[in-house]
Amino acid sequence: MTFGPNDFPLTRRKMIVSGGTLGLGLTLFPKLGLSQNTQLPLETETPGDLKMTTFSTSDGTEIFYKDWGSVDGGNGQPIIFSHGWPLSSDAWEAQMLFFGLQGYRVIAHDRRGHGRSAQPWDGNNMDQYADDLAELIVHLDLRDAIMIGHSTGGGEVAHYIGRHGNDRVAKVVMVGAVPPLMLKTAANPNGTPIAVFDDIRKGTALNRAQFFRDLTTQFYGFNREGVAENQGLRDSFLLQGMSGSIKGHYDCIREFSEVDYTQDLKAIDRPTLIVHGDDDQIVPIDASSKRSAEIVKDATLKVYKGSGHGLAQLEAEKFNADVLDFIKG
Repeated sequence: MTFGPNDFPLTRRKMIVSGGTLGLGLTLFPKLGLSQNTQLPLETETPGDLKMTTFSTSDGTEIFYKDWGSVDGGNGQPIIFSHGWPLSSDAWEAQMLFFGLQGYRVIAHDRRGHGRSAQPWDGNNMDQYADDLAELIVHLDLRDAIMIGHSTGGGEVAHYIGRHGNDRVAKVVMVGAVPPLMLKTAANPNGTPIAVFDDIRKGTALNRAQFFRDLTTQFYGFNREGVAENQGLRDSFLLQGMSGSIKGHYDCIREFSEVDYTQDLKAIDRPTLIVHGDDDQIVPIDASSKRSAEIVKDATLKVYKGSGHGLAQLEAEKFNADVLDFIKG
């Protein structure tokens, strides 16, 4: 039997990861008192294991997700996290660890075109993002879920409810979220001019890595007095951003800037916590959360004084505690 080059397809990423894992294993075997011929037991999966896996949507797009924490133990209530642009589910690691340790089941996915998910040329729009999320929720049979969305992820959560309803949702949290509409229009005079988003498109298209590096300054407010420099956050932002698709990122700019989520907000029929920093330089609060809090039926607005767009990372302990109180309240 002969094999061709396509019989064992390996992506560059899989080759790097597999090679690194093999090399690490060969290095550690002698230190563990094992030979390279030692037979190790097969790994078994139990509820609550740290799982990072994928599923395929109805249009064949592979979506990466994490599903951690309590399934049988604890209360097992699911918390679903939707990340912002141009990041991935890794942006939620401080929250996933915290709430997993509190006994919750924590789920976060990489939006199509972002992170480790597939990079389709087409379909990078909010309708599809919401439908992907709906398929993941059905795939995992999640019910009574807490849905948490940051920035673009807040739009994704709102649009999910607008398209698929509240049946599987218990509560909603939006932080630094883009709804109802970021774009400045005659009806939305506090919005951001289209020229700003055109500059984002240009930076993404022509010099994405440098643009992402520069964006971290305003994203985390490092240009503000009293905000401590954090190179780790800058590096993590760049790594997450550059793991995604340039086409997916480029298309997504329209989705977070020009899509009007007003009708989606009106469809939310669950208790909703809206968190925003009053010094958010990416999604200014006046055109976003202040208006959303007026539109959503049962909304509570919590403003973080002096905080910026990445507040869930900059003020993780405070944010985690506020969300936990909201969930338990």
